Amino acid sequence: MSLINVLQIIAEIVLVAWLSYYFYTAVKNTRAVRMIRVFLYAFVIYSAAVFLKLDVIVTITGFAIVPLMVMMLLVYQPELRRAFATEQKNTSFFKKKVQTSGDQIDSILSACKVLASERRGALIVFPRQISLKSIIDTGTKINADLSSSLILTVFDHDTPLHDGAMIVSEGRIVACGCYLPLSDQRDIKKTFGTRHRAALGMAEESDAIVLVVSEEKGTISLAYNSDLYYDLESETIKRTLLSLFNYQSDAPEVIGEVNNENE
Repeated sequence: MSLINVLQIIAEIVLVAWLSYYFYTAVKNTRAVRMIRVFLYAFVIYSAAVFLKLDVIVTITGFAIVPLMVMMLLVYQPELRRAFATEQKNTSFFKKKVQTSGDQIDSILSACKVLASERRGALIVFPRQISLKSIIDTGTKINADLSSSLILTVFDHDTPLHDGAMIVSEGRIVACGCYLPLSDQRDIKKTFGTRHRAALGMAEESDAIVLVVSEEKGTISLAYNSDLYYDLESETIKRTLLSLFNYQSDAPEVIGEVNNENE
């Protein structure tokens, strides 16, 4: 085997490994990671059947793999679209992003408790890696310091911005009165209003985290990774937010305490 052939083989292995790693990192914090597991199981079964010369299983697997791939792509299409969205934030590897701190989260939750007790609805969106510029452009940019009093003022019934969403990024209120996409999910509870559907829609279209206060029931919920976690305690919300800001959305000690109303 010539040196050129060896280099070609090495290049192919590196390219395949890089593409596989890129795909996995893109979907690892979404439900689409289940799709990867299904494909891996199918590959293992197929490989074992070929090695053991189980012709019937090889034939069945060969016929089933394409429909299976199509079905999985359709089922997890929202997660894949979000994972490979082109509007990415923080393109520099050396830029350290300022996260919303625990004290600032306490201020937000303090305001949300007041809003919930007074039956005033609210939507607060925390962008992560995917840029929400198109969403921010639909509202009013304010770029203000984060405070409970300002949140309460924005979501007062007498203000023109209370019906839209507030965008909080890097510890500041970036914009208010923003319009969010509504979820197309058919199995969402009929009791959920427009705010919950908008929160879930934003969680489907991006990797953002959405805090939603119900005007009808006075509950506080979270939406992320295409799921809605309904009526949570403040301490659970805080720990979940801090975990998600650190991109540890699969932390079992946090996820185990949320109540997914959408499954």
